[in-house]
Amino acid sequence: MANKFVLNETSYHGAGAINAIPEEIKGRGFKKAFVCSDPDLIKFGVTGKVTDLLDKAGIEYKLYSDIKANPTIENVQHGVEEFKAAGADCIVAIGGGSSMDTSKAIGIVIANPEFSDIRSLEGVAPTKHPCVPIIAVPTTAGTAAEVTINYVITDVEKKRKFVCVDAHDIPVVAVVDPDMMSSMPKGLTAATGMDALTHAIEGYITKGAWELSDMFHIKAIEIIARSLRAAVANEKDGREGMALGQYVAGMGFSNVGLGVDHSMAHTLSAYYDTPHGKACAILLPTVMAYNAPCTGEKYRDIAIAMGVKGVESMSQEEYRKAAVDAVRQLSEDVGIPTTLKGIVKEEDIPALAQSAYDDACRPGNPRDTSVEDIIELYKSLM
Repeated sequence: MANKFVLNETSYHGAGAINAIPEEIKGRGFKKAFVCSDPDLIKFGVTGKVTDLLDKAGIEYKLYSDIKANPTIENVQHGVEEFKAAGADCIVAIGGGSSMDTSKAIGIVIANPEFSDIRSLEGVAPTKHPCVPIIAVPTTAGTAAEVTINYVITDVEKKRKFVCVDAHDIPVVAVVDPDMMSSMPKGLTAATGMDALTHAIEGYITKGAWELSDMFHIKAIEIIARSLRAAVANEKDGREGMALGQYVAGMGFSNVGLGVDHSMAHTLSAYYDTPHGKACAILLPTVMAYNAPCTGEKYRDIAIAMGVKGVESMSQEEYRKAAVDAVRQLSEDVGIPTTLKGIVKEEDIPALAQSAYDDACRPGNPRDTSVEDIIELYKSLM
């Protein structure tokens, strides 16, 4: 069976990368941009770093900001109407996963209006046309949405998040500028960074993993492990390392899938509006321990990439434990909570587990799981 890989047409990396945006817009013949960014980024001047460049270049744009964490069907549908009214021909997405996911869904529906209900995009939807061209500018070092073929939308009515997987939604240009991430508060830096680590680890052990994706994931784990603590301390090298590490992780997992950590995290966000990165981070060490028996020798590689010493002389049981312990220590060092207390209501757990089991990320998990197993995983963190 052939393995398919989808990546951006073009990507820019490093401080000052955003200066390439006007040239990319003009060089591709676009006339008006639909700038998607969340209200806080606009308020604190982060979005303005890009729109100022558009102003100076004389590029017309419409700013859309009806975007929230865990974006909803309604956010997307409103965006579709605003895009039509604006007469734009490209999208500039500025933000974290929420802005990116909203932009992808808007772009897909504009090009494939038969999916305007949004719910029908769940899973691998049979869209026929590439989405409106997107130039993606991440402001968090975690989601890697700028290089993935995935997006996640919240169905408020049904209290669930659904994953959409579509090669037609990948941004044509990714602009990964660590200066755009410098205003992230400490807690968000930690949570999104651990989300990036979750992407890399789940992508490395998922059932769909193969040699090319493994190359990206193991390097991403190494970069994140050495960079996240410094990024949380707002050190320049740490910020730059996380900007690269999360992107490299995205190059891999977007093409091979994730696992039950993400399916459980999506459910927490749908029920309690828990930030996605925080949910992934809390779950990661526990889910890693659960999956360990079905990972072959891969936890040895993870332990080495995490900086554990003496792995070569460890038994399989020892290096698996060492890998989990290294991830748990990093999580604690950057201030991630260790339990779901205060987030999850015990009476919700059966419904949470069923929703997580039904999530599109769950089948990629290396260990075949069940609703009962997921119930126990949630309970173990209470």
